[in-house]
Amino acid sequence: MRLSVLLACATTMLIAACSGGEKATADAAAPAATASAGQAAVEDEASVPNVVRVAVGSPDHTTLVTALKAANLVDPLANPGPFTVFAPTNEAFAKLPAGTVDNLLKPANKSQLVAILQHHVTTSALDVDSFTDGQELGMVAGGAEKITKKDGATYIGNAKIVASVRASNGWVHVIDGVLVPPQ
Repeated sequence: MRLSVLLACATTMLIAACSGGEKATADAAAPAATASAGQAAVEDEASVPNVVRVAVGSPDHTTLVTALKAANLVDPLANPGPFTVFAPTNEAFAKLPAGTVDNLLKPANKSQLVAILQHHVTTSALDVDSFTDGQELGMVAGGAEKITKKDGATYIGNAKIVASVRASNGWVHVIDGVLVPPQ
């Protein structure tokens, strides 16, 4: 009898240990799936947000976020950088001719969308105070944009910088226009 009780206890402990092991194996596999999603999928609410999280957290940049997703540029901009992103507001996109944004978001126009979005990024972390009148900034897509300072405001191309936000991997400068790459 004593042997059967001992055997029953051992069996119960073995079952409990095995079922805990299966859970541990399943939990161990979960981070691998998340890791393959890219840098943008990393959840971190305690640190300074990266340029992507700054845009995602702004109700004024939903069009930009939609465009970044369509162009598959979310993960690259979530990487360490450094980046300076000139982020057009929803109102800036609304100033474009009717149908332009919808047309750019079509899969067939992805390369054109990527080129336009990359023309809003430079690979350095530049605070608005570091810009000088007449300075030319080389953009990721190639080409350059000129900085102009007038009446206490800073412009890139024809777009006014209306706000700036420090991010963990650079700067986001909110602009009131969309920068168009040179042809």
